[in-house]
Amino acid sequence: MTVAPGLDAPIQLPLAGAVPVPSDAPAFGEAFTSHMVTAAWSDTSGWDEPELGPRRPLVIDPAAAALHYGQAIIEGLKAHRRPDGTLVVFRPDAHARRLAASARRLAIPELPGTLFLRAVEHLVAADGPTLPARPGFSLYLRPMIFATEPCLALRPSRHHLFALVAFITGGFFGRRPEAIAVTASDEYVRAAPGGTGAVKCAGNYAPTYRAQVAAAADGYEQVLWLDAIDGAHVEELGGMNVFVVSGGKSGKSVVRTPPLSGTLLPGVTRASLLELAADHGFRTEEEPLTVSEWHAGCRDGLLTEAFACGTAAGVTPIGRVRARGLEWTVGDGGPGPVTRTLRRALEDLRRGELPDRRAWLHEVRPTRQNALRSAK
Repeated sequence: MTVAPGLDAPIQLPLAGAVPVPSDAPAFGEAFTSHMVTAAWSDTSGWDEPELGPRRPLVIDPAAAALHYGQAIIEGLKAHRRPDGTLVVFRPDAHARRLAASARRLAIPELPGTLFLRAVEHLVAADGPTLPARPGFSLYLRPMIFATEPCLALRPSRHHLFALVAFITGGFFGRRPEAIAVTASDEYVRAAPGGTGAVKCAGNYAPTYRAQVAAAADGYEQVLWLDAIDGAHVEELGGMNVFVVSGGKSGKSVVRTPPLSGTLLPGVTRASLLELAADHGFRTEEEPLTVSEWHAGCRDGLLTEAFACGTAAGVTPIGRVRARGLEWTVGDGGPGPVTRTLRRALEDLRRGELPDRRAWLHEVRPTRQNALRSAK
């Protein structure tokens, strides 16, 4: 196991074996596979060569900076099994770039893109064969980098650890395409201008839990996050980007999403759907969306669909919204035709049923020839 320089030697701990995958879709984030990839960084030697080994508990000092000051970032991407049995990872290069952008924001050393891709390839090669061949399943990959130096000075850590683990999932909301109900938080905001809303840092997530628990108690699946200035503009939904659909003056459907203002995460699925929507003849717009405009558009029949998207959730229809004292149904309350078209296009592309014209799919061959140096 890789341990950052300056930490005590690892104690012997039992291995954390793979969780058996049930016949139906497992709960999101619970059915972990049996391997992991790690690489350490120090300010004197840079990044070590990554190592593939069994997934096991990490040994870090209780004074590790990540535990106290939150100097930690994450990513999330997926590998899919196509009908011919091949394994492909969706847009790993884009996820490598976003991890690097998150690292820059939190003064963490950037992981080279080649190292990121190599780590992904070898974990998928090792654990991809355990992915069920049934439709709807995928291998979710969770890369992370966090500060391991045992120092509580208020400065960037001089030691970091990169780790990559994976779990098998059927999707964040399961395999059902039914529309979800969402509610805006009147008490909390997710991100403010100049903050970390545009990066995937670990500290962005726990502060949203209280609002999510309250939403669930009221019968809503997700929290709709509004802007921090006046609480009028739609930003994100949970950890996902938001889209609405209108008819458009030209007769073509218009697929619209809030612009990347610095407080929204630049979703890889978001960017992909904007391109896929154009492929299908839809007009795309990146324009601000207010709560009042969304409500009035649905009331007047101008905004007929809405959906959220992300790596974990894919394309998830939004059927009912509550925000700023208003509550309304989107369209007929179910997934609309544009939402279904884009959801199917994304799934078909990943499964190899649409041509990969943009080279978004990175094939991984599960062979011993790809094996990394194994951790001792």
